[in-house]
Amino acid sequence: MSTPRFAVVGHPNKGKSSIVSTLANDEQVMISALSGTTREVQEYPLMVDDETLYVLIDTPGFQRPRAALEWMHAQAGSSAERPQVVRRFVEQHQGDARFEAECRLLAPLIGGAGILYVVDGSRPFGHEYEAEMEILRWTGQPSLALINMIGSGDYRHEWENALGQYFRIVRVFNAMKADFDKRLQLLLAFAQLCEAWRAPLERAVQVLRAERQRRRTGAVRLIAECLAGMITYFRESPLDSSKSIDRQRAALGEAYRAALTRREQACRQAVESLYDYNRLQRREAVVDILDEDLFSSLSWRLFGLTRRQLVATGGVGGAAAGSVIDVAVGGHSLLLGSGLGALIGGASAWFSADRIADIQLLGKSLGGQVLRIGPMRNINFPYVVLGRALLHLRMLEGRTHACREPLELVSAADSLRTAGHRQRAGVEKVFAALRKQGAGDPALLDRLGHAIEPLLDGGDEPEA
Repeated sequence: MSTPRFAVVGHPNKGKSSIVSTLANDEQVMISALSGTTREVQEYPLMVDDETLYVLIDTPGFQRPRAALEWMHAQAGSSAERPQVVRRFVEQHQGDARFEAECRLLAPLIGGAGILYVVDGSRPFGHEYEAEMEILRWTGQPSLALINMIGSGDYRHEWENALGQYFRIVRVFNAMKADFDKRLQLLLAFAQLCEAWRAPLERAVQVLRAERQRRRTGAVRLIAECLAGMITYFRESPLDSSKSIDRQRAALGEAYRAALTRREQACRQAVESLYDYNRLQRREAVVDILDEDLFSSLSWRLFGLTRRQLVATGGVGGAAAGSVIDVAVGGHSLLLGSGLGALIGGASAWFSADRIADIQLLGKSLGGQVLRIGPMRNINFPYVVLGRALLHLRMLEGRTHACREPLELVSAADSLRTAGHRQRAGVEKVFAALRKQGAGDPALLDRLGHAIEPLLDGGDEPEA
């Protein structure tokens, strides 16, 4: 089963490269508003799991189609000879600067590629295009015409009448806005033009649908992992008695907010990479729903233990403290230090835990007070983060690789508005479990992913 190849041809500056970028899912295709940006023939295969589904060929625009067609008319006898005349034209004019563009764009066609002829439907039809279309017809290759709506004008009716005389299939196609289904419909239209392409293009459509679902499932998992991590995230810092506590609280708060932002941005980048966007520029505000005071009260740590845990194991702590005495006297205390420490350990942990910080064990402090911030207590916080993530994912799924404008994530206020009651309840149950159990349970992440994915497509019931 041969791989279909399509040469995207037409007049300069009509959006050919944009069509290639969209259909090849390739953001590396050079796109410019300047005429003549594409000067060389470039191939862009669309690959899924190392399998090439089809190849798009970006070509330079026609420069002297009338002169080229005149030469061909002078050489042709019958209609049956026309494809061979086009081949001879390319062979004889290689290296001829006058027909450099024509030779380059026609070479893939005489090599068997199908034709995607692109015009700008926002500008009027002109007779200068007839020579281009006639040359393409002479190649004898399967062809399809695309009316690319670049500007604000609308002359599609003129173009449809003209193109219909040269091409079996004519489609209006906006390379910047064409949704996923529109792209698949274009592939299926091409499958109608050539029987040899029918099976590979129908398979390409199936593979692309499966790949899109795989990407969505992967993106939802990334969002679930990010969300779980942000909901349960906290940060601690040892309290330095030599510094202002207010300054330490401010510094820890900034570090906490910065860490949450980094987690969210890392998730954005991972999702974009999953959809083959690695150069995407994005604009969005930081999360602005952070609590004014997320700090817990000062807590005590002894080898990672809380004060309550310290009390529960006070005898052990006391024995450890007493052991310092034993070591200090070379063991001559006959372990009286350990016994004394065990007796007073619980009491010291309860009544004077702060003093234990002064006890040194092998040169290290037994503990001290720490500042802790988080996890986030605002019950709306996970919904804000989730709404932003869903908006980002929806915009990626609706975007084409030809669009080079920054992605504007202005507001996620409506991202969860269509969610039904059962869906929101399902998400909230997982949020509650995460707050209680933490983010380390893979089963919880699975539950969160299953609860999130339906939110991408709307609610499960009407709102009361």
